[in-house]
Order: sequence, then structure tokens, then C-alpha cells
Amino acid sequence: MDEEIRKLAKMEDKARLGGGADKLEQQRKMGKMTARERIEYFLDPGSFVELNMLAEHQCSDFGMEKKRFLGDGVVTGYGTVHGRKVFIYSEDATVLGGSTGKVHGAKIHYILRLARETMVPVVCLNDSGGARIQEGMDNVYGITQIFYQNVMNSGVIPQIAAIMGDCTGGSAYSAALCDFMLQVEKTAHVFITGPAVIKEVTGEEVSFEDLGGAKVHSTRSGVVHLTAKNDQVCLDLIKKLLGFLPQNNQENPPAEPPTDPIDRETPELLEIVPTDMKKSYDMKRVIKAIVDRGDFFELFADYAKNIIIGLARMGGKVVGVVANQPQVFAGCIDINGSDKSSRFIRTCDAFNIPLVTLVDVPGFLPGTNQEYGGIIRHGAKMLYAWSEATVPKISCIIRKMYGGSIPAMGVHQIGFDQVFAWPTAEMQMVGAEAAVQVLYGKELKTVKDPDQFLTEKVREYQETYLTPYHSASRSVIDAVIHPKDTRRRIISALSILETKKEMGRAWRKHGNIPV
Repeated sequence: MDEEIRKLAKMEDKARLGGGADKLEQQRKMGKMTARERIEYFLDPGSFVELNMLAEHQCSDFGMEKKRFLGDGVVTGYGTVHGRKVFIYSEDATVLGGSTGKVHGAKIHYILRLARETMVPVVCLNDSGGARIQEGMDNVYGITQIFYQNVMNSGVIPQIAAIMGDCTGGSAYSAALCDFMLQVEKTAHVFITGPAVIKEVTGEEVSFEDLGGAKVHSTRSGVVHLTAKNDQVCLDLIKKLLGFLPQNNQENPPAEPPTDPIDRETPELLEIVPTDMKKSYDMKRVIKAIVDRGDFFELFADYAKNIIIGLARMGGKVVGVVANQPQVFAGCIDINGSDKSSRFIRTCDAFNIPLVTLVDVPGFLPGTNQEYGGIIRHGAKMLYAWSEATVPKISCIIRKMYGGSIPAMGVHQIGFDQVFAWPTAEMQMVGAEAAVQVLYGKELKTVKDPDQFLTEKVREYQETYLTPYHSASRSVIDAVIHPKDTRRRIISALSILETKKEMGRAWRKHGNIPV
């Protein structure tokens, strides 16, 4: 027995070396943690339990029988983060470039399935060159089964992926199928087709960074939710993100004892938000004023900046925030903003996170680029997401809400539970000047002083239809509130809606969102 135990210890030591001590050191010199260092840093000390440590690929073609490594390039197992269970896998780029073969993929597939069956979140640390071409069509087993498990897990358990090295093809798609995706700056790149193939096929020359760097995917493509300057920061962000999420779709997000008075007034909002509709302001200041301790965990911060989304706590309870940003496109909703917000709405709904909207929007962004790009279809995603969501939904109209943006940002008629408005808020299908042009077009051409006539009619229309009291009289909104009471009223609404359950929806296999 002693000899067998020594043999086991020797094999385990060998597995921990990955592709070898020299390659591990080379990875560190690149500014990257090793696969095992990432797990050790991320999980609670001593909590990691490894699975399939001694697995090896079974390929013998192309000299692969001489390139067998225990673990086959991915470390898999489970542990805890702040005492909460989590499954995890970490790909090892020192072993055959972290490429995915049949056994490598089977290890990940197993972890993803176990996570779902135990209803525990899974964290995917990706550092893979994609399919292992030496294994031929065995890659169908290796990669495709991962996609299937990602989809089976979707909406059941939180899945968080981090791009921590150069990831191509299959590893990129698996990450995109997760609920949240992070990327490390400079040392990580993700794309479907690499620079060499692009040059060969199209003649276009592009660098790894310009094609698949963190800046590209956080500002242009909208692929990654968060970026981090190094591996440690990335792992810290995942820890914080997990703190907002439930273990699964049967649980509520973790609540904390309130450390910020739930009845705290917010008089500073009167200084932050101008009453002049033409003046801009930073909606993030409004968000930070009303959430607990000003702690707002923003997602997609540099993509589609006209819409702000993120997670926070109010009264110790987790909420998802969707807000217009008047500093960008005057807060108009565009194609990218629609996609960004609709996916976030659905993610929050899947994991029982109540939603709060802070509204200041003149409408959808006009222009041929938007129309040709399919703003009708993309904008409809927001309407679909709001209508589909069954979590508590609360809207507060800060300054204005016009036209098609009314259902896109939240009213009772699209399933919102409570809707508030500030006394200066304007709500109508069109703005006053546009309405007057339609209603009094003929008169404007014949009156002696069209400017004075226009001014009078605009004021008349504003006083009649644009005040929140008109909407309140039609039960479009529940209450007109003082800005200083914004936080208190939202928390009160969240509290009463905690036990909300929707009844009577027709059975269906699934809906058909206009993707």
C-alpha cells in the first residue's frame, strides 16, 4: 500500500506541473497566472476539490502518444467562494496550448452537467487555442458537448466565463453562451477566426489586439460585460459578481442586512437633475444616490453608453438597474442599447432579480443607419423582454418619456408593477412642439404671428398633456413623488412585491424573441 500511495502522490505532483515547470514559468513571465494559481486565488483557502486529475487524451496520431499530460490541459472541480458552493474549470495553456480534445472537453462537459444537477453556479476560466486538430472529428465530442451543456444550464444556474488567454473558435462560443463574460486586458484575446486566416482569405491585416482584445470587445462588439487589467482583478470581479447572484433559478439573490437607511432621503437629486429638458446630466450620479452606499456594479460600461445597466442593492436586496444616459444621444435608445438592455433584463428575470428603471428618454434614435440596421427588430427585443419578465418591475420617470420609448422603459401596460414620476416629468407619445405642428399645421400657415401662436399652443399642450398629473389621472403612473423620496418609494415597492407571483400565462414550449 505504501508503494501505491507514493505512486499516487508522484502522479498528482506530475499533474500539478501541467506542461512542465519551464512552461509554467513562461506563462508567469507573460503576466498571467497559471491555471492552478487562478483557482487557488479565486476559491476559499483549502476548499478546492479536484475531479478527473489523472485523465489523459487517447490520441496516438501525429506523435500525440508522446504528448500525454495528466489532466489533459484543464483543471476541473468545485469549492467555495465566501462560503458558497461553486463549480469551476481552468484551462491550462501550458498543455498543448489549452486546446480542446475529446477528454479535455469531456472533463468540462462533466463539470457543467454536475453544476446543473446540483444547482450550483459554474465559473469558466478560458485559456484555450480552440479545437485540438490532431484529434480530428473527436473534437465534435470535445467541443460541441460543451455548447450543449452551456445551453442546458442557461437560466438554471449562473454561468460566468472569463477570457484569460488567447481563445479561438469553440472556446469563444462557449464563453458567449454564458450569462456573463469577462476579459483580461492585453494578455487575453478572443475571436472566431484569427489574424493569419483572415489575411489568407481576405488579405486584411489585423493584430491580435485590434481583432480580439478587451478594448474591442468592451467598446465595439459588445461581447464582454467587464474587463480587467490583470488576472487577479478579473477573478476579484467574478467574486463580486457572484455576490449579487443566487445559486440557481429556484433561489433569491443573497440579501444583506441594510447598512444604508431604507428611509434615507435623496435631496441631492434636486441638484443633479436640471429641470431644463435641454440640459444634460450624468444618470450614474442619480443611480449612486439612491442605491445602498452608492455601490453600483455596472456592466457593459463602455458599450452602448446611452443605456446604463448594472447590479446594486437597495435596502440590502439585489436589484438590476436599467437607465437612460442623457449625456449620450440625449438618452435615445439605439440598436446596441436595445440588445444590451434586453439581454440584461432576461438575465435578471431568469435569476429572480427585481428590475428598476430610471427614465429620461426622448425616444428611439432616428436615422437611416438605425432603420437599415433593424431598429424595429432590435427595439422589439426590449418590449419582449419586459413583457416576458415576471420579477418585480418598478419604473421611475425622472424627466421625460416620449413615443415608442414609453413601453421600452416601463409602464403598467407592458407588465410593470409600480410606476412613479417626478413632478417635472413629461410623458406623451410626442413632444409638445411636434404635437402642435400636427394638430395646428393649417393654422400655423395662416395666422398673422405664427411664432406667438406656436408658443401659446405649445404651452397649452404642455399644461394639458405633458404633466405627470395627466398620466396619473389615466392610471398610467401610480404616484407623483418628490425627488427626495425616490429611494424610499422604490424600496417600499420592492418590499411589497417580494411575494409577487404571476398567474394565468398560457403554456408554451418557449417564446420566439426577435433575435
